[in-house]
Amino acid sequence: MAEPIRVLVVDDHPVVRQGLRTFLDVQEGIAVVGEAEDGAACVTEAQRLRPDVVLLDLRMPGADGIVALHGLRELDDPPRVLVITSFTEPTAVLPAVRAGAAGYVYKDVDPPALAAAIRAVHAGHVLLHPDVARLLAAGDTPSTAPPLTAREREVLIEVARGRSNREIAKALAVSEKTVKTHVSAILGKLAVQDRTQAALYAVRAGLV
Repeated sequence: MAEPIRVLVVDDHPVVRQGLRTFLDVQEGIAVVGEAEDGAACVTEAQRLRPDVVLLDLRMPGADGIVALHGLRELDDPPRVLVITSFTEPTAVLPAVRAGAAGYVYKDVDPPALAAAIRAVHAGHVLLHPDVARLLAAGDTPSTAPPLTAREREVLIEVARGRSNREIAKALAVSEKTVKTHVSAILGKLAVQDRTQAALYAVRAGLV
């Protein structure tokens, strides 16, 4: 049996944290391994517990979600981050996406949809609302394209479409190990730190 997805819940409201833990603890294949009440505690607990996914609130007193995202990116093996927010304006979540969040859901999300989003982020998907993608695409277009190979461009396009390594491997008829190697090369050439930022580059460059 596969190991459960290890989730760290980060929110400044104890009732919200307890509610999320209560729901997620009964989901098959998901295990809440810890909680944190602000961005600083989030980074500390992530370093200690090594979760697969961080479920992160944006608005918290002191060190907020953006601070947490920057801190998480500095870890040796950073977890995937799914933002859970009460903000409904796409512009409000742009800083989080640019800071490395793999996606976001609203706090009124249906419980099954939340579990599905956690599984999707863990699998390597990028969850961006079309409005957010459009705002990102409206940003500056990269002035020079790095020397990606034809295969790397194919992989990057699939990453931007939100596909996991397994799905990309199947689509391109290669091994997951090969896809992982290509993704690592892409991140290095684009000088970005994660798949989300690579996907944003592909959107701005008009590849998808």
